[in-house]
Amino acid sequence: MDKWFNNLRHGHAKPKFQELHFYIHDILQAVPGKNISIVEVAKAENITDSSPTEFGLVYVVDNKLTAGPEYDSKQVGYVQGLSVSASIENSASTVCLNMIFTQGEYNGSTLSVLGRIARYSDNREFPILGGTGGYRMAQGIATGELYSYDNVTRNAVVECRIRFFHY
Repeated sequence: MDKWFNNLRHGHAKPKFQELHFYIHDILQAVPGKNISIVEVAKAENITDSSPTEFGLVYVVDNKLTAGPEYDSKQVGYVQGLSVSASIENSASTVCLNMIFTQGEYNGSTLSVLGRIARYSDNREFPILGGTGGYRMAQGIATGELYSYDNVTRNAVVECRIRFFHY
């Protein structure tokens, strides 16, 4: 680590640009072959149940990242973190997420995301604020587009594209 920081400090490290494309699987209700990956862990008494935006509801997330939109396509990592319904007037969540990659050259590396997601928006955008391993000091943008949604189970697949710089 010291050698890496010294190279960075003395101008020997150059930023690398990278693009990633994968699918995130939000599983709120178990179905055959798919385990729940989003769990409600807290809510504000006397507010959340009567709120049309579920204000105060907190979820813990541990979603699969896959190379293709099918749940059984090659898994490339996980998204883990928190999602909080943080708006009284709009259906929007504040998310704090880590993307953990489990394949290839960047196996074990992470990207960190913090931002706001309009819950029923087909297109989502959030900043990449950092990373670890091969993605140290990452900065960039992640976009998510709703690929599929099941109205009965509320399970969804989000297509994600990430464009970022790292060292």
